[in-house]
Amino acid sequence: MSPGLFRHVVNAWPPFLGAGIRVREIAADWSYVRVELRHGLVNRNFVGTHFGGSLFAMTDPFHMLMLLHLLGEEYMVWDQTAEIEYVKPGRGTVSAEFRVGAAQIARLRRQAADGSKLLPEFSVEIRDRNAELVARVRKRLYVRRKRQADAVLAAPG
Repeated sequence: MSPGLFRHVVNAWPPFLGAGIRVREIAADWSYVRVELRHGLVNRNFVGTHFGGSLFAMTDPFHMLMLLHLLGEEYMVWDQTAEIEYVKPGRGTVSAEFRVGAAQIARLRRQAADGSKLLPEFSVEIRDRNAELVARVRKRLYVRRKRQADAVLAAPG
C-alpha cells in the first residue's frame, strides 16, 4: 500500500478517528511520519488535558510500520515493549515526528544478516504547538530476517 493511501486509511480507522489522531504526512519512502492529536471532548482526561492513552495511541504503530516497509518482506518486525513518560500536561494540538534513517536500516540489515534477532529501541517526542515537550515514548521492536521456510510460507499464492 502506498504511503498516501495508507494515510487515508489509517485516518479513517475508528480508534484514530474517534481519538482525534491524524496522520498528516508520510514520506514516499516511509522514512518520516508526522502525526497530530487534537484536543477535544472525547480525548480529555478528568482534569481537562490530553488523555494519556490517546497520547500513547498516536505513537503506537509507526516505528513498526516504518521498519516493515523500510526493511522489506524479508524481515519480521513486531512491537516488543513500550513506555511513555509524561513530562507536562498536554493541551491544544500536539504532534510527533518519526524518523528512521538509511544508516539505521543498513545497520539493522547487517546485524540481522545471519538470522539473529535484534531488539532496536526508538524514541519519539510528543510536543505542543509551542514545541514544548509533553511526553516521550520509547519502544523496543523485535526484528529478525525471515528464515527461508518463513519466507516461503509468507509469500502470496
